[in-house]
Amino acid sequence: MSWGTELWDQFDNLEKHTQWGIDILEKYIKFVKERTEIELSYAKQLRNLSKKYQPKKNSKEEEEYRYTACKAFLSTLNEMNDYAGQHEVISENMTSQITVELARYVQELKQERKSHFHDGRKAQQHIETCWKQLESSKRRFERDCKEADRAQQYFEKMDADINVTKADVEKARQQAQIRHQMAEDSKADYSSILQKFNHEQREYYYSHIPTIFQKIQEMEERRIVRMGESMKTYAEADRQVVPIIGKCLDGIVKAAESIDQKNDSQLVIEAYKSGFEPPGDIEFEDYTQPMKRTISENSLSNSRGEGKAELKFGGKSKGKLWPFIKKNKLSLKLGAAPEDFSNLPPEQRRKKLQQKVDELNKDIQKEMDQRDAITKMKDVYLKNPQMGDPASLDHKLTEVSQNIEKLRLEAQKFEAWLAEVEGRLPARSEQARRQSGMYDGQTAPPVNNCAQDRESPDGSYTEEQSQESEVKVLATDFDDEFDDEEPLPAIGTCKALYTFDGQNEGTISVVEGETLYVIEEDKGDGWTRIRRSEDEEGYVPTSYVEVYLDKNAKGAKTYI
Repeated sequence: MSWGTELWDQFDNLEKHTQWGIDILEKYIKFVKERTEIELSYAKQLRNLSKKYQPKKNSKEEEEYRYTACKAFLSTLNEMNDYAGQHEVISENMTSQITVELARYVQELKQERKSHFHDGRKAQQHIETCWKQLESSKRRFERDCKEADRAQQYFEKMDADINVTKADVEKARQQAQIRHQMAEDSKADYSSILQKFNHEQREYYYSHIPTIFQKIQEMEERRIVRMGESMKTYAEADRQVVPIIGKCLDGIVKAAESIDQKNDSQLVIEAYKSGFEPPGDIEFEDYTQPMKRTISENSLSNSRGEGKAELKFGGKSKGKLWPFIKKNKLSLKLGAAPEDFSNLPPEQRRKKLQQKVDELNKDIQKEMDQRDAITKMKDVYLKNPQMGDPASLDHKLTEVSQNIEKLRLEAQKFEAWLAEVEGRLPARSEQARRQSGMYDGQTAPPVNNCAQDRESPDGSYTEEQSQESEVKVLATDFDDEFDDEEPLPAIGTCKALYTFDGQNEGTISVVEGETLYVIEEDKGDGWTRIRRSEDEEGYVPTSYVEVYLDKNAKGAKTYI
């Protein structure tokens, strides 16, 4: 099976077919190139998707990833990032092993095809030239033969005519001989050219054309083989990354299997546990006896336990607030949080303080390592003065020592708060709590004016509204601690600019135009602590009152 013998007369069709083969190869190259672009685009989109859902550093999202489900999701994002990398590898391999190689091969193929068909056209032109020569000699031989016949016939006519002179007959005879000789020469020339043409024609159809067509056939078969090899490479480029992609998928499955719902439930407990005890049962209060009120065990008595300590529901205890009033107050502040985390429930506060202590200890260790390094460097300079001046390190050493001292003091402060929360230290006095800007949630609640105030199951405090009920409260051991303290002194007065209905715990209601005492000015949170009488005090919005501080306190009239 050879194109040279089977397709000896299909030069033009072979030329079209080989051009079509190159076009198919270029089309395949374009296909692979677009596939590589798709792989790169897909990998880019996967990376962007993974990056989009990665937790932001130093944000609340980062804290959420301690849950096993979130950790598994984070592992999935990381695996998808690696998964995207494998698609980039596919693109790179296809580009280097297929697109680039085939593009170079196509250029070589075009040059080879051009050379083969140039040789074929050259052979065609040569045989056509030989054919033209043959036709020319043939026509010349035919013409000379006809001329010789006419000259012979003229001679014979002249020779038969008795009226023609002998000279004319001789002239006609010589002319006939000349024409006959020319015909013989044309015949010989035609015969020679014919033999030459037949030889060239045999060479053309049995040697030149088969050789050229065979080369074209081999070229075309190489193109087909090369295209098949490229398709195998195309599949192999995908197959090579399958194990790694499988590992990525296995990693996702492993991350999913690592999810522990019990562990996550425990983390929720650790994150939101307040440390409070749920409220006890409320006892029945018998109102059938006008002067005798039965109250529940968890109702709070007047701090001094005096018989006249019947408080109106809705009033405020003498100089004292609910221990967690600071929590309610701070909840109204935007973005503010006390340094000792007193706005948090006891358990959460303990965790935050412990975390802060650990961070400070790490900072202290880092500074100590830096101090040791500077000390060693100074020793080296002392032993080898040519390496540097030891005195140049004194300033840095002093600075590091000061930083260590500051960090230690800071750590001691947080350790003291932590110890207090954990019960290792006695509870601070109310005055110390005021100085630190918090109320300790671990100490027993102080006296509250309402026996109906109680702790709700979620750790918050609710106040049942009833302006008519009056109750007597029993004194407790904890009340004595607060009763021994003197109420805060007034530091000025204020006039209510607007009516404020203080329904939240720790606030106090005021009427427009009412004058009250200021016992604690606004500390930047938008609330001022005031007192109406000895038994009623609380917080009001600073913008609702016009404050007049004593000269000893501020010595100026301020409008807040």
